[in-house]
Amino acid sequence: MIQESEYKRRRKTLASSLKNNSIAVVFSATAQTRSNDTEYPYRQNSNFYYLTGFKEDNAALIIRKGRKATESYLFVQKKDKQLELWSGKRRGVKGAKKLFEHDDIFVIDEFTSKFDLFIKESRNIYYDFSMKSSKIEYIVEKSKSFSSRSNLMPLIGKQRLIKSPEEISLIKKALQITKEAHHYAKDHARELTYEYELQADVEYIFKKKGAYSDAYTTIVASGNSANTLHYINNDKKLLDGALILMDAGCEYEYYASDITRSFPVNGTFTDAQKDLYSIVLEVEKKIISMVRPDILRTTLQEKSEELLCEGLVKLGILKGSVKKLLKKKKHKKYYPHGIGHWMGIDVHDESPYKDEKGKEIPLMAGMVMTIEPGIYIDKDDKSVPKRYRGIGIRIEDDILVTYDGYENLSKNIAKEVEDIEATYS
Repeated sequence: MIQESEYKRRRKTLASSLKNNSIAVVFSATAQTRSNDTEYPYRQNSNFYYLTGFKEDNAALIIRKGRKATESYLFVQKKDKQLELWSGKRRGVKGAKKLFEHDDIFVIDEFTSKFDLFIKESRNIYYDFSMKSSKIEYIVEKSKSFSSRSNLMPLIGKQRLIKSPEEISLIKKALQITKEAHHYAKDHARELTYEYELQADVEYIFKKKGAYSDAYTTIVASGNSANTLHYINNDKKLLDGALILMDAGCEYEYYASDITRSFPVNGTFTDAQKDLYSIVLEVEKKIISMVRPDILRTTLQEKSEELLCEGLVKLGILKGSVKKLLKKKKHKKYYPHGIGHWMGIDVHDESPYKDEKGKEIPLMAGMVMTIEPGIYIDKDDKSVPKRYRGIGIRIEDDILVTYDGYENLSKNIAKEVEDIEATYS
């Protein structure tokens, strides 16, 4: 668990990025309607949680930075027995003060009056330009007299690039649960009939082990379904001889995991499946081995494209000079996506890839990113040898950049051919 001292440090670090005589405002997420009077399970706004650790809705954070001091104020929903009867207990001001260390904590009903008071001594304001709410509209109107208005989110996103030891521990816990879920699902795949049954197995383990939500919608794509990158219908039959692409990760205490594995329904790769799988696996391992401080993500991308293109030529899927094929981007038909993305509180962490001047940010110790090359060949692609048609493969791991290289946080999730096939023995 992350201690309150770390949340305080995060707020202090953020304040150091603000101009003097500034005020910064962050709001909690609002509850989202599913249909009529039912709501989706509530999840806190990631940036608000990152700065506060507070999980309730109808809340706000104000950070004030003067010339000599920084102050932090939390606003929370007041205690209300009638509302709590329907929606559960609230901490209220008294309960929040026992757990969270701010200069003061108020009920959310006081937000506008306190905001009006605070801005009298502020010249600059920071807030989330993308958020829509009546309070944001109020802030926008009130801030017209400020010297400057700035989007706060890029500053928080930049700060979220580097994970603390406590954050890495939570990601590792999420990955331990995800490992158990992936292995459990592979063990039972040939006993099942539909993709959604495999999804149910994965999500059963997530919840059984204390990860109460998915980091994203689970993908269980068998056969040609794997050639739809964001396939989430999960309603096709699991046919003997088909390959399954399963992209599934849990969220543990707000921290994500993101893992893709590709494995045969019946437990044994065909020769064609093994040909393609071995190419993707070797490319993934090579790119992971390149991860280290100061290397650029685009360097990893370019190398993955070069290696996959070489493999496609070797199998006769592409024909011609690798150099010319890369220049004409012919390989993009079979590998259309990026090599990976930042991961943390969000599965696609809201952190920048370029700095304020548009220059790419190199990898640094403490960053966590996915590495996920893939090959996707549609069943109707007659330009490809028939044995390879209808196969989609992606292999994805979560990688921590260390001071002297990398740590594969998901290395214990089976991906070698012999380990996958041994699962079924």
